[in-house]
Amino acid sequence: MEQTHGDATMSRAEQMVHQLLVERKELLVQLNHLAGTSPGKGRSVPTPQQLQRFCQLLVDYAATGHFGLYEAIRNDSDCQTGVLQMAERLYQEIATTTDALLGFNDKYNCEDHCEVGSDLPADLSAVGEALATRIELEDRITAPLCEGCDACLPA
Repeated sequence: MEQTHGDATMSRAEQMVHQLLVERKELLVQLNHLAGTSPGKGRSVPTPQQLQRFCQLLVDYAATGHFGLYEAIRNDSDCQTGVLQMAERLYQEIATTTDALLGFNDKYNCEDHCEVGSDLPADLSAVGEALATRIELEDRITAPLCEGCDACLPA
């Protein structure tokens, strides 16, 4: 199924890239906020509700990249063979980052009864490192897929 975006028609894989990039941006903003590195904000201890929201974004993002994008590439006849081969080569490394992201979720996704302890800064740092690795891997897959396609870039 193709979706029209402006004057461009996006393939399913390009739609997934767009969704991934939108989710990535929101996730990174929230990570910076939780880590106390947002511009103009002082350091404060995140509330359980803020952690809950971040965990939901984290799981959504992990699923979009791990399952959604990979499946869209596999099923999209417009995708170049090289993109699929790259995705297959990097899949295990992406799965490793998914495990790290879900590990954070398992520890902190505890609704409003979550104990925000002294481990949180180190855990947020580890999530940041896993996200940096994942972003580099995803970009290696998505760059050739969306080369010259303004429609699959987030606004």
